[in-house]
Amino acid sequence: MEVEQEFEWNEAQKIEINVDLVAAAKRHLQFLAAVDRNRCLYDGPALERAIYRYNACWLPLLSKHSASQIPEGPLVVPFECEWVWHCHRLNPVQYKSDCEALYGRVLDNSNIFSSVQGTCQRHTEEIWNRLFPEEPYNFNLTRAFPENVSEKLSGSEKYTRYDLVSAVKRQSPFFYQVSRPHMNNDLFLEGAVARYKGFLHLIKRNKEKSIRRFCVPTYDIDLIWHTHQLHPVSYGKDLNEVLGKVLEHDDMDSDRTKGKKLDTGFSGTTKQWEETFGRRYWRAGAMYRGSTPSPVTTTPCLSYMIGKEVDASNEFQKIIQLPQRKVVEVLLEIVGVRNLPEGHKGSLCVSFCKRQPDAIFNASRNLSILSESGKKQVCSFECEPTGELLFELISHSTSNLPIKRAPKVLGSTSLSLQDFLAPVSELSVEKWLELLPSSGAVISKPISLRVSVSFTIPSPAPHLLHMICSRPFLKSSCLFPLPGMFRHTKSLAHVIDETGVEVLSLQMRDSSQDKAGENCIHRKEVIGIMASGETRTLAEFVGTGWSLMDSHWSLQFQKKSSDDGHIFELAGNRTIKFFPGRKLAYEPKYCEKHRSEHNFMTAVEFSMEDPYGKAVALFNLKSGIFKVLEEWMVVPGIIATFILTDIFKKGGYDGFAVNCEDMGTDSPTEIIKGFGEEGKSANLTTSIASEVELNEDIAKGNGATAENGSLSSGGCGGACGSGCGNALKSGGCGGCGAGCGSGCGNMVKSGGCGGCGAGCGGGCGNMVKSSGCGGCGSSGCGGCGGGCGGCGAKFAYENKPGNSCADEHSKETKEVFISEALAV
Repeated sequence: MEVEQEFEWNEAQKIEINVDLVAAAKRHLQFLAAVDRNRCLYDGPALERAIYRYNACWLPLLSKHSASQIPEGPLVVPFECEWVWHCHRLNPVQYKSDCEALYGRVLDNSNIFSSVQGTCQRHTEEIWNRLFPEEPYNFNLTRAFPENVSEKLSGSEKYTRYDLVSAVKRQSPFFYQVSRPHMNNDLFLEGAVARYKGFLHLIKRNKEKSIRRFCVPTYDIDLIWHTHQLHPVSYGKDLNEVLGKVLEHDDMDSDRTKGKKLDTGFSGTTKQWEETFGRRYWRAGAMYRGSTPSPVTTTPCLSYMIGKEVDASNEFQKIIQLPQRKVVEVLLEIVGVRNLPEGHKGSLCVSFCKRQPDAIFNASRNLSILSESGKKQVCSFECEPTGELLFELISHSTSNLPIKRAPKVLGSTSLSLQDFLAPVSELSVEKWLELLPSSGAVISKPISLRVSVSFTIPSPAPHLLHMICSRPFLKSSCLFPLPGMFRHTKSLAHVIDETGVEVLSLQMRDSSQDKAGENCIHRKEVIGIMASGETRTLAEFVGTGWSLMDSHWSLQFQKKSSDDGHIFELAGNRTIKFFPGRKLAYEPKYCEKHRSEHNFMTAVEFSMEDPYGKAVALFNLKSGIFKVLEEWMVVPGIIATFILTDIFKKGGYDGFAVNCEDMGTDSPTEIIKGFGEEGKSANLTTSIASEVELNEDIAKGNGATAENGSLSSGGCGGACGSGCGNALKSGGCGGCGAGCGSGCGNMVKSGGCGGCGAGCGGGCGNMVKSSGCGGCGSSGCGGCGGGCGGCGAKFAYENKPGNSCADEHSKETKEVFISEALAV
């Protein structure tokens, strides 16, 4: 069987494609990123005008250019026309039909340069302006368009009948699914091209056997498929060679509901792929990420970016030393077992962990074996790309005796991550691993496990820090015996890294200074105590805000309600706004905006690359967890968090401050053991002062109590949140602990959400006949439901790292259980 499967895979790789798809995919991603920075082209007047210009100007110009036997030179397609042309070509059958009906032939992209390639546009602009003097080549996306372009277009002699507005809306969410850095990696893209050929081979086999099946791609395959379609002549020629026709790209369906077209199509594709090629269809980094996060603003913040350059030499960035780690996303499945002892009885499972636990993954998890249980169980987790994965085959007694026998370990084996990831050589492997017997006995045929594992390209791991408050100092103590200064009896805030090492301590200090016999000047400062014992002034209150790190940064407070909802702003050589709740990359994917959102604050950077904002850090003001994605944000982020915490205390919210004495220890490093614990949610109201009251209160040391801008909600408590959502014949949400969030969502004949721990979150989405979400712990269910493929598809076991309801600071693995009914 394995020989036949290898033969099929080799046959698939013989498919010839007359496009360098790796290089083209990189250009494709670059263009999609540029469009995402100009989201007015997703809908509205700018899009309507772009469609008019595409029909009235670009297609006629392209036709004239391609018909010329001696072309005047390469053309550079205008940016807005390129976006409409892009979406039109992604329906290759309709594009071919429209081109042939209007121009007698398919208009290709040969000798055409993208608007984002940096090629000189002067030659194209001269031709354009000569042909269309009333419609200038350069198009201002932000200008008003008073005329009705729809009527103007309908009066045109030549315009496409394809609904381009709807086509654009369907393609707009695609970039989010393929925007992670590993998608732009050569090795990842080479694997995607190979899998695309396998995808075409399956369709070819179906055609030969007269099997009608709606084949649904994963997102790596879909990226390559889209890229191929953007070369219409080559795509038509290549697909006619393989299938005898132009393959249609059906993106009309987006319903990922169980039993619908996408769901059944993806299930069937997965089953056929794994039977045909003997390798897993899922791939780390290629699965559905959930819906596109809600934007924090609908207007690009361009004014913040003019003339600001990053100063990487800031000495303050080096005041703390943090370990530099890499992280990979891993998908793991135990496919089969062979050479079991004769007469073996009992159910089998495989326990796996890292032989040497790392700072990101330090758990042990169990997986069923597909060939034994008939149930596909895939585990998604993150870890450092070092060391070994250790597997143990465990047998559980199935007898009905009242006294159950203890599980028996039949043998163990391991898989070295460094063999694949240091340096990166392969991103997926499926192989038989021989087990070393636990008894040490030598047997003729060692038991073997067939293990399938897939990785993403290693990337910098986010820094995870914990800020905790120790017991207050005695009134008689004097940490800063400096002349003319005094200190209230306050606790220190200790900053601990993920290994439990204290890297910095902070203290808010009030001081007075006698200025030439005049009245004392009241000052407020943040003092940093380094690991070496050195002390430095990291911030001071000046007038209406805070100056950080010798004026390299300033922290300002909103004096009135902002249009985008941010409440603080950190400005320096970058612009960062603080928004209440979890936003963008941290937005909960698989649960409602449940009642712990008031504990969180997201730092969002605005730049030329991300005019709509990019989340760079998340603060859990209740637990003191600080997760930061960028190195440059660590120090200013820590200081800002400390200042904001002090402000919130004055507003009556002191959930952040954990006192070591209350926890029964004097050592802040011991509290690091609770890193994954968000704790019980209380009914708290966070009040943020408005206008100048906030600033005056800080200056005077008073509590801020204004109601404007308050963030208020109830806590999850110990209840199951809003219920277990359509849980039919389910074990329900027993033991949801500190908040199951929005329930266990559409769990039919499932084991339920028993023991969800500190936040099962949005439930286990569309888990049918599954073993449920038992024991999710604090990492949450992660959202087992979802879809896949740019054309949409069900992939019930995908989880976006970092976005389960309670895993903002969890290092637990994210386990997801898959229904055998999906046949995948």
